[in-house]
Amino acid sequence: MEGRVCVVTGASSGIGRETAAALARRGARVVLVCRDPQRGEETRAALMAATKNPNIDVVLADLGSQAAIRKLAAALLGHYPRIQVLINNAGVLHLRRTTTVDGVETVFAVNHLAYFLLTNLLLDRLMASAPARVVNVSSDLHRWSRMSWDDLGGEKRYHPMRVYGQSKLANLLFTYELARRLTGTGVTVNAVHPGAVATRLGHNNGRIAALLARVLAPVLRSPAKGAEASLYAAVAPGLDGVSGKYFVNCKERRSSKESYDTEAARRLWELSARMTGLA
Repeated sequence: MEGRVCVVTGASSGIGRETAAALARRGARVVLVCRDPQRGEETRAALMAATKNPNIDVVLADLGSQAAIRKLAAALLGHYPRIQVLINNAGVLHLRRTTTVDGVETVFAVNHLAYFLLTNLLLDRLMASAPARVVNVSSDLHRWSRMSWDDLGGEKRYHPMRVYGQSKLANLLFTYELARRLTGTGVTVNAVHPGAVATRLGHNNGRIAALLARVLAPVLRSPAKGAEASLYAAVAPGLDGVSGKYFVNCKERRSSKESYDTEAARRLWELSARMTGLA
């Protein structure tokens, strides 16, 4: 990975931070996409000290804002002539329904639309840098979910785990559709399940949620263990040319039947393009 440019979203904590650290140890130039400037710089300094790799950068973006994602993409394209790895890792879980500045339900916006928009905005650079890889962090919670086409944003009925699971199913539908569209370009795209990991996911939901997360932490995987899935999909030599797959514990697995619905994937793609203003 020496000198290869790797972009990691949600990189200031949890799985994203550990993924970035592992890439830095392998000599990559790592770009940390973070929302909070202070935490971003603290993460950068800590990773540089731990990995002895000076080539770690921070780019700020609130992935709940499509304008911010476009600004992020412009900054990446303006600064990095080549981008070989994009890891879409950032995610949120909200117990109560909220919307972004764009008026989109937050979980769907951050967990799916941000993946979709940022990846598409960087696609030409990824193809020009081929061989390149896109890694989408999904979850096995997708197996208990369906796409609620008539209520994607949970306006009629908001159930936190249903909405979260739907966003993770959307990650897979997007991964498989993008893989089909990228055939022959030298860019591969795969999805991973990091396992049940003790991260900051859900800590934004108040003291009770944060307390529950701390209580469960001893039985959950460490962020470093969870990051192994993303790292495997990003760097494993055996995955050269492998695309449109789902990996659990660094092994290929079948995802849910619904995730292989090509009509649903095309429908989601077209809807996502409209919602993000992509041609």
